[in-house]
Amino acid sequence: MSKFKLDEVDHQILDMLIDNTRIPFTDIAKKLLISAGTVHVRVKKMEDQGIIMGSSLSLDYEKLGYSFIAYVGVFLNNTSQTKFVLERINEIPYVTVAHVTTGKFNIFCKIRAKDTKHAKDVIFMLDDIDGVYRTETMISLEESINDKKRLMHTIFQELD
Repeated sequence: MSKFKLDEVDHQILDMLIDNTRIPFTDIAKKLLISAGTVHVRVKKMEDQGIIMGSSLSLDYEKLGYSFIAYVGVFLNNTSQTKFVLERINEIPYVTVAHVTTGKFNIFCKIRAKDTKHAKDVIFMLDDIDGVYRTETMISLEESINDKKRLMHTIFQELD
């Protein structure tokens, strides 16, 4: 697959969308002194190329009652069970991220829960999946950095 070439206008559009995915195309157009149609066409082109893949919504989980975060390392009986176990993990809505990893764990998960009792229940759900040998849990005391925007801005600067 060939690398898509972004020009300065594309970078400026992406910079604004990174900061606010809900910014109207008309506002972007006014700031860049181009037409809203041009913004629309460029964004559509970047979507078609797979550079932009949807948009995201940020929630305040604490206000929603889900402030407890834990990371769970999953050990499998056999690595051939990875796909099956991931399919079962995907059925647990409180597991928000799962990675197949090298090193100590076969799978590494991030969970969100209401409190320690709820987290224990989620961890037990993971433990009960056929093929899981055991789990190891780390409790997050605080999510100090969660900022994909900095990385995205840096990536676009390095493309120049």
